[in-house]
Amino acid sequence: MYETLGIESLSPRAASLLFGAALGLLFGALALASGFCLRRAIAGNREERAPALGLWLVALASAVVGTQAAVRTGLIGFADHRMLAAELPVLAVLLGGLAFGAGMVLARGCASRLTVLAGTGNLRAALVMLVFAVVALATLRGALAPLRTALGSVSLPVGGLLSGPPLLWAAVALTAAAAAGLRGRIGGRGVGLGLAIGLLVPLGWIGTGLVLQDDFDPIPLESLSFAGPWADALFWSGAATAVPAGFGTGLVAGTLAGSLLLALATRRFRWQSFSGPAETGRYLAGGVLMGFGGVLAGGCTVGAGLAGVPTLGTAAILALAAIAAGAWVADRGLSALRSAVPGCGEPETTPPAQPAE
Repeated sequence: MYETLGIESLSPRAASLLFGAALGLLFGALALASGFCLRRAIAGNREERAPALGLWLVALASAVVGTQAAVRTGLIGFADHRMLAAELPVLAVLLGGLAFGAGMVLARGCASRLTVLAGTGNLRAALVMLVFAVVALATLRGALAPLRTALGSVSLPVGGLLSGPPLLWAAVALTAAAAAGLRGRIGGRGVGLGLAIGLLVPLGWIGTGLVLQDDFDPIPLESLSFAGPWADALFWSGAATAVPAGFGTGLVAGTLAGSLLLALATRRFRWQSFSGPAETGRYLAGGVLMGFGGVLAGGCTVGAGLAGVPTLGTAAILALAAIAAGAWVADRGLSALRSAVPGCGEPETTPPAQPAE
């Protein structure tokens, strides 16, 4: 479709960079305004779990309905997408999901949430995301790539698509979102923010899969995600003269800019750092686990979860389940450790309460 738009000054890839930046700008602002974070729904304090889960499920339902509507009307299709491959790399997805879930508990935020917080002056989040990007790049193209390939070779022929009519699964997602939203009492504002975040997913799929597609210069079909994009952004930053920036790089930059602009406008921007060496080590370990696990699982809570599940691919659904399980186990393990050894795992000092932490 791109060739019909008459835009000759930009290649499809350059246009996808700008499109990714615009999508990221919206996501960064909406995610900061809403406190959007799956970790809070699984391992947050008791008061924030229900509202966080309600918000996340509203966004997921919106993404499922929007994506499947686009598929049903023929705007996009996932026939050749990796998430719907007939061979499921079950070992990589399970181990990667578990590692990512544990990492987001250690770092007190998933990749998307920490990207958003980095834009507000949170140096903890910024450093974790730098480590995350380095490990993700090493897993995709560097020293850890052979291990990724070996784990990915263990597969099962389970079929790529979730069985059952898409409308049924859309109805299930809407029902779960409504129940969680009522239980969490997220209110009209929360519902609106959740719907808006979810609709960015089909917008991403349609933008890269239809509007920006050119038969002579094709680009990948992508939507919201942070594992691959952070690796791409890091790779581009060191090899910009050889590797052009694309959708993922724009998405990361846009998300940082969106959260920064809203933080400045609402006076929420402030510099924050680690309280001591133990906290630093825990956060960095979380970044390593998320970088490695996010690539193995095929995405993070947003890439495999919010954007992946709406494709109805079994790989994405298994990855999200493994991430949730890894986070739950890690949270319970840390709680047990703190009970057995008072003060273990806590910061050396007691800093003021931080947003979404």
